[in-house]
Amino acid sequence: MKNIKLIINNDIKKEKVKFFVKKELKCILNLYARMVSNGTWKDYSFSLGSKEISFDVYQRASDRPILRILKNLKPIYYNDKFLIKDKNGNILKRSEDLDQLIDKTSWNNLRLIK
Repeated sequence: MKNIKLIINNDIKKEKVKFFVKKELKCILNLYARMVSNGTWKDYSFSLGSKEISFDVYQRASDRPILRILKNLKPIYYNDKFLIKDKNGNILKRSEDLDQLIDKTSWNNLRLIK
């Protein structure tokens, strides 16, 4: 029992973050809840890679993701930290701040084209 330590204010900036931090995940899940209530999105998943992490959105569970919200871990340019890609891999929007990216995107105008 003498070796137990309680860490209260753990500073994330000291180590490289390889996932969405709590603030980013909260922003993404609030958007997801809003789009599920509209009936537009049905399912989601996470994809992890060495250079990027993505939140994939599905219209049906058996399909490919219709949208991907990516966090680039090794961006070349400053505004390439967060990206929104369609199912073909085309970049729809990019920003250095996830809150701005989600707020400025008109999600109701993004439609699936067959």
